[in-house]
Amino acid sequence: MSTTEVRQSTETKMDQSIAAFQHNLTKIRTGRANPALLDSVMVDYYGAMTPITQVANVSLLDARTISVQPWEKGLGAKIEKAIRDSDLGLNPSSMGDLIRVPMPAMSEERRKELTKVVRNEGESAKVAVRNLRRDANESVKKLVKDKLASEDDQKRAETDIQKVTDRHIVSIDQLVAAKEQEIMAV
Repeated sequence: MSTTEVRQSTETKMDQSIAAFQHNLTKIRTGRANPALLDSVMVDYYGAMTPITQVANVSLLDARTISVQPWEKGLGAKIEKAIRDSDLGLNPSSMGDLIRVPMPAMSEERRKELTKVVRNEGESAKVAVRNLRRDANESVKKLVKDKLASEDDQKRAETDIQKVTDRHIVSIDQLVAAKEQEIMAV
């Protein structure tokens, strides 16, 4: 493995860390409705716990309401119960076959709590990126030790890895700032 391959591998892993961080951010509830919010809700479907997106059509009615349209008639009550029992703090109501999930307005205190959660998630993502940087630098040092790369290559690779790390840290900071702004918007 060359220093270039180490850098490329590290960059790919850092991209994956940011993708995982973005996925975690979608689970954090803001005042605005988002169909991805219900992705973690599991419904009892003939004895098997199944994600809600696999038994119903989840979409937006308006900026503050999610609609859930079950694919089978008898499933509405189970979906409603699963949403109510989830830790999302939502209170669905059914209108015939359609289940409406209004997003309750959040208090200022709850918004501040959520911004702390977002910052903690961001910090965890930064730690993951920094760990990848450390692993990459160790791999480069091992290449030099095994005489597969020169010390000049090591310095160049470490500089490149640091630039990639800095770019990903800035990206995480931007995602955190955007999510905090979204949460604090009334």
